[in-house]
Amino acid sequence: MASLQSSSYFLGTNLKKHNSKSIFQSYSPTSFTKFSSRVSRQRFLLCLLYMNGCEADNKSPLGTVETRTLSSVTSPAAATERLITAVSNLKSQPPPLSSGIVRLQVPIDQRIGAIDWLHAQNDALPRSFFSRRSDAGRPDLLHDFASESVNGSSDRNPVSVAGIGSAVFFRDLDPFSHDDWRSIRRFLSSKSPLIRAYGGLRFDPNGKIAVEWEKFGSFYFTVPQVEFDEYGGNSMLAATVAWDDELSWTLENAIEALQETMLQVSSVVMRLRRESLGVSVVSKNHVPSEVTYYPAVNTALEIIKAKNSPLSKVVLARSSRIITDTDIDPIAWLARLQSEGQDAYQFCLQPPGAPAFIGNTPERLFHRKHLGVCSEALAATRPRGDSGVSDLEIERDLLTSSKDDLEFSIVRENIREKLKAICDRVIVKPQKTVRKLARIQHLYSQLAGQLKREDDEFDILTVLHPTPAVCGCPVEEARLLIKQIESFDRGMYAGPIGFFGGGESEFSVGIRSALVEKGLGALIYAGTGIVSGSNPTSEWSELDLKISQFTKSLEHEQALQRIN
Repeated sequence: MASLQSSSYFLGTNLKKHNSKSIFQSYSPTSFTKFSSRVSRQRFLLCLLYMNGCEADNKSPLGTVETRTLSSVTSPAAATERLITAVSNLKSQPPPLSSGIVRLQVPIDQRIGAIDWLHAQNDALPRSFFSRRSDAGRPDLLHDFASESVNGSSDRNPVSVAGIGSAVFFRDLDPFSHDDWRSIRRFLSSKSPLIRAYGGLRFDPNGKIAVEWEKFGSFYFTVPQVEFDEYGGNSMLAATVAWDDELSWTLENAIEALQETMLQVSSVVMRLRRESLGVSVVSKNHVPSEVTYYPAVNTALEIIKAKNSPLSKVVLARSSRIITDTDIDPIAWLARLQSEGQDAYQFCLQPPGAPAFIGNTPERLFHRKHLGVCSEALAATRPRGDSGVSDLEIERDLLTSSKDDLEFSIVRENIREKLKAICDRVIVKPQKTVRKLARIQHLYSQLAGQLKREDDEFDILTVLHPTPAVCGCPVEEARLLIKQIESFDRGMYAGPIGFFGGGESEFSVGIRSALVEKGLGALIYAGTGIVSGSNPTSEWSELDLKISQFTKSLEHEQALQRIN
């Protein structure tokens, strides 16, 4: 914990107490040279140029929250040049306000993959990526509860969003609070719906933070300095400045920081190859090991079956350390996952100097659009069949299994009751069906409701997270048992990952995910629900099945190398 507190000084969390000028003056040339032996001077400068919005008075409204749209262009290079000019104009004609956030955006008349753009950028900068799930073929329950336009907001939703740098970020060691949520909302407006804070929360906000998760804090959100939005038929490049004199971060500071980032933006975007990562797996190690996992499952089953035990389900997870011969490129890996994950969210979060947390998760925590909110129940797992006939047989087995029906019903009814606490009415449709993904299939149901107040997003998060699908039921009893049994830090695995926006917000559940570290390979996470009737051998096999989308891509790469 102490290492985060000391390093966070360089990550800008104490700018309220020390402005950038005093920080630079506090370092002699000798001490700066010593510091540079660990990181380049460029990264040192970049790490200072951030504003932690959690440090501000969240009750004081910003002077302005606005979006300025420039005329469209035909290429990323032209968009970059136009934004550089617009930022210079903003510097010469600054708004006379002590705080604010301004987004400058340039439409591009061609569709370019946001993940391809992100891969072309400097990996020393903080990075974020969020790709929405395709819900084609499923009923839109949210449509009945959400108005289409509020306060003139009508911007289309991007398919995918990539960001570098940070106009403003939000992070703390303490658990995410209502004040933290208000600090984020302070920078958002329904009139500027594409100004969004992307990020996530830890699964267990009160758990001890392991070293690999330190720079994420208890939560981490960022409004990117430079953002690339991918739409169905075109794209958009945007630049955002945020400032607050109260935090000793002036508009001049913000513009200079943005200009520094803009100079590093690459406009040469090549489509990523989805076939090869160029790495080989050297070793694989599971925590817990198979030998220790079986007794853990049996212990959980004994508690579940005990007379008068309130526990009906607990989700036990595994962390798998993959060591590779060369560093894994997290964005290239995510692109490979995206190629088979049209029915899933893809995400990447990478604070300054931190590992990259990537994921390809099928599960939605919630989607809020004005007064409408929807969630879903997703539980029980089977592999896909080798043929249409076998796939249908597996589906029937999943639908008729009493053990799987119990696991799924616990999740669905728990979410229903939680939504009732914050909604005037709740609908469930269908009650149970099968959701098929590329490698696996689950039991599935959608739930939607109308919020009592639009200003309830903090309540949505605290009510819905964690769901029984990733924790258990009752939640507190399950969380306590997880803390007793699991010997690793889940970090943001199984936590809420998504964005807050002025008109709408959307969060996935951070499962099917991995933490990619330079020089250390990756940690791949997976979990299974333990209920009465669970079998340790089957649950271990399910863990392997769930991480297969990550491991198969690396194993395929090994096979290609052997052939060649």
